[in-house]
Amino acid sequence: MSKSRILITCAKGITPFMREELLQAGFPVLYETAAGIATEGTIDDTLRLNLLLRTGHRVLYLLKEFTAGDAEALYNSLSEIAWEEYIAEDGYICVTSSVDNPTIRDSRYANVKVKDAIVDRINAKRSQRPDSGPEQNRVVVNLYWKNEECSVYFDTSGEPLSRRGYRKIPMTAPMQETLAAAVILATGWQDKSNFINPMCGSGTLAIEAALIALNRPPGLLRNNYGFMHLKGFNESLWKHLRSQAKNESKKTLNCRIIATDIRKEAVEAARKNAATAGVEHLIEFAVCDYPETLIPDGGGIVILNPEYGERMGKIKELEKVYKGIGDFFKQKCRGYTGYIFTGNFDLTKKVGLRAKRRIPFFNGTIECRLLVYELYEGSRKNN
Repeated sequence: MSKSRILITCAKGITPFMREELLQAGFPVLYETAAGIATEGTIDDTLRLNLLLRTGHRVLYLLKEFTAGDAEALYNSLSEIAWEEYIAEDGYICVTSSVDNPTIRDSRYANVKVKDAIVDRINAKRSQRPDSGPEQNRVVVNLYWKNEECSVYFDTSGEPLSRRGYRKIPMTAPMQETLAAAVILATGWQDKSNFINPMCGSGTLAIEAALIALNRPPGLLRNNYGFMHLKGFNESLWKHLRSQAKNESKKTLNCRIIATDIRKEAVEAARKNAATAGVEHLIEFAVCDYPETLIPDGGGIVILNPEYGERMGKIKELEKVYKGIGDFFKQKCRGYTGYIFTGNFDLTKKVGLRAKRRIPFFNGTIECRLLVYELYEGSRKNN
């Protein structure tokens, strides 16, 4: 396939960090939306993007743009695409869509028309039709249809890139891996200084930090992508990219990564997830309440993702927790930079410290902030 537009989707608020990732990888930024960035490249370039990107959600390769007023026009335009050149007649396709067209009441109807156009065309050319269904683990075709403007993409990721494959035990309300990576990138942390993560939950922040510090692409952890199921998949290039990424990854860290939680089962889950990710030996896990977390000399960042609290009784309880985090920062974390990631802005008033910055993010539909606290060096007990 020739060079085409590539749209990379992400969660709202993440585009500034994904933009940096793209530019560092040598890809141009054509334009940005609230939840995505457009670049350009060949289908082979999507292999590298899927492998390298820490903050992206899906890598969509543009196949065709056209206008369609209704479902029949959509079917006719799609029937002109040489699907038999991309999809095996004994293969499997899943159609996803974002539809805003006055003639379509249910986007599932649009999905069926897309699927019909593809399988009818392949059947006419190859006398066999591929299967179709909801599973996103093989060829995924994405339709974007607004008014009469249509764009059809191959979703080269298949399953979203946030599914790294290491989080076997998620615990309650875990932070998505791509969001965790963006939050760490927002801190500017590098492996020259310590990374301390009390309230670690299932360990996502600590694991993503270890992968960043090792320069190990998150895509190495996965063995299935949408692009692998397209005809002409460049398997030798994929093996080369993986091998190159492994060779460029570090083996050891220049810092300490410490992750703690008061719940024994959370620390056990985090340890298992870290083992699946291949970084368990690089993270110091401990079961303890957050104020008891070891804060070694040498500086770095202390990052907490406390509960936001949706029930009133819980809020009163959490006011004490947020005040306690402020005390913990003041008493034990001098010489570090403190970070609180939260979706409850009222509770942050209880911290008792002035935030130097408030970086906006979204955790699903919840508007959040990453609050930054400079904790100046002073008298502090050595650990």
